[in-house]
Amino acid sequence: MDVLSDAVAAMRTGRPHSSRTVNSGSWGVRFPPGPGAGFHVVVQGTAWLIPPDAGTAAADPVSPVCPVEPVEPVRLRPGDVVLLAHGTGHGLAGSPDAPLVDAVRAPDGSWPTPPNREPVGGDETLLLCGAYQVSRARAHPLFTELPPFVHIPARVGAHPRLRAAVDLLGTELADPQPGSDALVPALLDTLLLLMLRTWWLTERPDRSTGWSAALSDPVVTAALRAIHADPARPWTVEELGAEGGLSRAAFARRFTQLVGRPPLAYLTWWRMTTAGRLLRADDTPLRTVAQRSGYASEFAFAKAFKREYGMAPGRYRKGA
Repeated sequence: MDVLSDAVAAMRTGRPHSSRTVNSGSWGVRFPPGPGAGFHVVVQGTAWLIPPDAGTAAADPVSPVCPVEPVEPVRLRPGDVVLLAHGTGHGLAGSPDAPLVDAVRAPDGSWPTPPNREPVGGDETLLLCGAYQVSRARAHPLFTELPPFVHIPARVGAHPRLRAAVDLLGTELADPQPGSDALVPALLDTLLLLMLRTWWLTERPDRSTGWSAALSDPVVTAALRAIHADPARPWTVEELGAEGGLSRAAFARRFTQLVGRPPLAYLTWWRMTTAGRLLRADDTPLRTVAQRSGYASEFAFAKAFKREYGMAPGRYRKGA
């Protein structure tokens, strides 16, 4: 698997949820902070994304005479997509000054939309919203580097795959057919990958550094693919560099600069992340988990795991 697919698979848990809502008049919903991730898509009409501190300007603690710029509401137009990877609290409304009604999480983890206020005129707004359950215990840097609000504006001819996934999801939610119960979660997971790919490869303002640059760099990408395809292999820096056609020293510098840690340090981190995912998933024998994580013996694996997680693998599995 490639690094983006693996990063999502390592964090995704449970079943995603989605809703299709039509709002009119003076409407507004406040979503509190949460442990998961979510998204909003404006299909028809307009909406306003209200950050938690919208309209405020706190003083800079270092320089009180230089106030922090206020965070203003963002207007969302038809086709706009917003991803909230960190579960940041926010509001969604028909106008920037509309009163917000608190959304209450349902027992299954979904966010049902409160009843709309009485229509007072104006165009209807059609929204697709979704929520994902994620584990942040071993969050991949692809996620931790994301801003609180990832806004992907609609543009003619841009992001055709993302647009197609949105259209399919909207159709299934509007007109469920046999198989929709299986199709909708699959489309939600597909949409998450497409939102992340679109942001990192085309929409991120600065694509010259960090993981955006790493995913665009053929040498680093080749090494990352090799690590994620076979984390158990006893890779050397020279072998990973050869995957992208660079010498050992040149590759190590390039990889460390873009990924944020040396190649073998990333390999160890990913092995332990893979081990944690395997232990959470089922009752795979520890010997098998150790082998898939690149360790020849259970003892060596348990020692490395405890150093990384602060507890033995068996205890971690029971807690998970």
